Amino acid sequence: MNDAIPFDASQTFVGGCWRAGASGQLLPLANPSDGSELTRIARGGAADIDAAVAAARAALAGPWGSLTAAERGRVLLKMSARVLEQADLLARLEALDVGKPLKQARADAVALARYLEFYGGAADKVMGETIPFANGYVALTLREPHGVTAHIVPWNYPMQIIGRSVGAALAMGNACVLKPAEEACLTALAFARIAGECGLPAGALNVVPGLGEEAGAALSSHPGINHISFTGSVAVGSLIQAAAAGNAVPVTLELGGKSPQVVFADADLDAALPFLVNAGIQNAGQTCSAASRILVERPVFDEVVRRMAERYRALKIGPALDDLDVGPVISARQREVVMGYLEVVKASGLAVAAAAPMPPSLPRGGYYVPPTLVAEVQPDHRIAQEEIFGPVQAVIPFEGEAQALAIANGTPFGLVAGVWTRDGGRALRMARRLHAGQVFVNNYGAGGGVELPFGGVKHSGHGREKGFEALYGFSSLKTVAIKHD
Repeated sequence: MNDAIPFDASQTFVGGCWRAGASGQLLPLANPSDGSELTRIARGGAADIDAAVAAARAALAGPWGSLTAAERGRVLLKMSARVLEQADLLARLEALDVGKPLKQARADAVALARYLEFYGGAADKVMGETIPFANGYVALTLREPHGVTAHIVPWNYPMQIIGRSVGAALAMGNACVLKPAEEACLTALAFARIAGECGLPAGALNVVPGLGEEAGAALSSHPGINHISFTGSVAVGSLIQAAAAGNAVPVTLELGGKSPQVVFADADLDAALPFLVNAGIQNAGQTCSAASRILVERPVFDEVVRRMAERYRALKIGPALDDLDVGPVISARQREVVMGYLEVVKASGLAVAAAAPMPPSLPRGGYYVPPTLVAEVQPDHRIAQEEIFGPVQAVIPFEGEAQALAIANGTPFGLVAGVWTRDGGRALRMARRLHAGQVFVNNYGAGGGVELPFGGVKHSGHGREKGFEALYGFSSLKTVAIKHD
């Protein structure tokens, strides 16, 4: 066992107990910073998923299902406090596992605590309604849990996505089966330990690591699942939705994006510049809402490119625990994908405005790519249309509001958008007309915004997470009509 991981990571967590996977097989877990093996995790499969779903059903019929909403909330608040107590450990695990700089990983741990705090406080505040109806009736609505919810979580932000999906599902009284990504599951396993320490009843949370095509496929098609939450690629999301359709199960899908930040000539560039760059290189660009397209009005285009390039050339790259600006990407495969797009840039003759320097001291086995800024990109070019999931930003010029909208809306995605302008009317027009689930004006991301509903349109998915909308998504609405005359 790696000394940096203070627990046995080779087990599943089912029914409140740690147990070996049914297959007895293990999967290696790599450290992206140097390519070394961190530890080995269970290769969960269909038998483990069956056991986890059965444990979740038993929890609903037993102690977990009998708790009041207020009691569920208290458990989540206790878990939130425990996450904060262990934030340094969780951050270190996430940094080692994912490759993100330590400060970014710690922000994720704090965000996980905040999600649990928010949903713990909201658990007993999800109200039904009374409905004006016919004489002699009282009509009302109730919000009830779906039952057993499946959570298939990606490798880029495990803690945050566990918080926004599992936290909301538990607050509504569902029992959860969590399948973390095989590339990064240490904080999911640590979260299960915290849940047990804080008195979450056995079976309310179950964690089964494993491959997507094995454990993930078994979970998404399982007849005992009542709702699925998935964050990941369009291709895998489509497979999960098709599998869920066989059981008529609702699905919340967050499938990534090609998010634009639109910079008008009247924008406050001093305020905008940090957001323009940071939203593209955070977590080595492996963020669904990454601002991978920067649309700039022609009068300020050269200045914006010049100032962004200065920031790129000043970026520091290194291992996650060195806590610099940019770490490695998650895997050798992802590095190949990103470097392939940089080859496309070269073959296309596009202008590389800047690339962050790659220090010779980088560990040779690490999965590093140079953060790269590409200028004068045509809106239909591959790097302006496809989700790269790496630290590559395309800067695209535009002339006027109409062209900005056409370019911003001209991809298959619609997750997040940013608008930078001092013109209030233009800001509102853009916000209404942009095809995105979130629009930020004169900021980008709003610091995470646990309270702000999040999700996409078009190929970015459907359904909403975060805020109260997530609680509604993890519940079913029941109408009751009582005849009293």
